[in-house]
Amino acid sequence: MIDTAWGVRAYTLDAEGVAIGTERDATDLIGELWELKPELVVIPVQRFVDGFFRLETRLAGDFTQKLVNYGFRLAILGDVSEHIERSSAFAGYVREANRGRHIWFVADRDELRRRLQPDR
Repeated sequence: MIDTAWGVRAYTLDAEGVAIGTERDATDLIGELWELKPELVVIPVQRFVDGFFRLETRLAGDFTQKLVNYGFRLAILGDVSEHIERSSAFAGYVREANRGRHIWFVADRDELRRRLQPDR
């Protein structure tokens, strides 16, 4: 579904659906979204494959980099605190991502709305 809140065209994947997380999945998603032209893709945490949040699998890095390379911003929506607690490397990845403008980890829609506000 496309939402144009705050002038940003955002596409949100349903929380239910086939698990994604590989570079190939990112390529397939880009193909599906290309004509819709969203600036931001919002993916609930439950949609990701097992291992996505373990950096040693390289899934998160490859998936997110593919989307960014094609001009999409990405918001990963939901609680990743369990993964942060397990891995200081992942905690650092989330911290760095959230400092930027291309990849965000947001706990809920309210946090995403705040990030999208024009005066931010």
